[in-house]
Amino acid sequence: MSPDQLASLSDSLFSISVALYSLAVVAFSAQLAFGRRAVRSRELAGVGGPPVEPAPVPPAEDTKGRRWGSVAMALTALGAVAHAGVLVARGVATDRLPWGNMYEFSTAVVLVAVVAYVGLALRAPVLRHIGLFVLAPVVVSMVLIGLFLYAEAGPLVAALRSYWLAIHVSTAVIGFGVFFVSGIASVLYLAKARQEEQVAAGEEPEGLLARLPGSAALDRVAHRTAVFGFPIWTFAVIAGAIWAEAAWGRFWGWDPKETWAFIAWVVYAAYLHARTTAGWRGKPAAWVNVVGLLVMIFNLTFVNMVSTGLHSYAGVN
Repeated sequence: MSPDQLASLSDSLFSISVALYSLAVVAFSAQLAFGRRAVRSRELAGVGGPPVEPAPVPPAEDTKGRRWGSVAMALTALGAVAHAGVLVARGVATDRLPWGNMYEFSTAVVLVAVVAYVGLALRAPVLRHIGLFVLAPVVVSMVLIGLFLYAEAGPLVAALRSYWLAIHVSTAVIGFGVFFVSGIASVLYLAKARQEEQVAAGEEPEGLLARLPGSAALDRVAHRTAVFGFPIWTFAVIAGAIWAEAAWGRFWGWDPKETWAFIAWVVYAAYLHARTTAGWRGKPAAWVNVVGLLVMIFNLTFVNMVSTGLHSYAGVN
């Protein structure tokens, strides 16, 4: 295939991946609507707060719920394959790594988030119940990327033609993608913990939150993914400083992109510290993690699209 055909294939696969993820959202919604999941009392223990009494245990998830969950996971996996094809086809078409602009970088970040979720759900099937809350933001992100960040396939700008692109930007993609899942898990944890407190006060569990894993399980997912992503992001920041010295003759210049990457690092360091500190475990630490995700999104969008600096030529780290 010619480069133009490969670039066209990449664009088609982007649309296919959005369609598959959208169908997965429908299937995950059906799983929550028609299936019922057993909640273990140990999952309902309070986290970082006063003890919470276990809620009444609903019936185990029925066959219909499991079937919808399997369909949703299959669609998600197929979507991830098509999603990966977007980057592979574009990389082959341009004969370079396919994250040389904001469109490619953002697309790669979302792919990492999907792969991270699929890996977690395969390891712990109970996490299929958070699929709706992961895939819905994925679909929204992909649509926004396609509408506002799309760029024609082409060569890298001169400043990015370095082997550091494979090191610095690749690790930034992985770190951001993992933090994406971690932040969503913390948001769900905060919502689930609040519901469990209401249940302890005598209210009946209802709605979508009643079918999610317990708050303790969600808190573990948020923490473990952040633990995985933090050293990767740390390396990305360090690699970026080394690349800056080679390209601009200084390791650090408080460029807007550098500044916000460092702020994100501080926030996630604070989250991991808070997660092990008495008085900060549970909800306070989860809020710090949510702030970390917001900082990462702000760094990708506002800093790239509005502010000006040495990173403005590409819109990537």
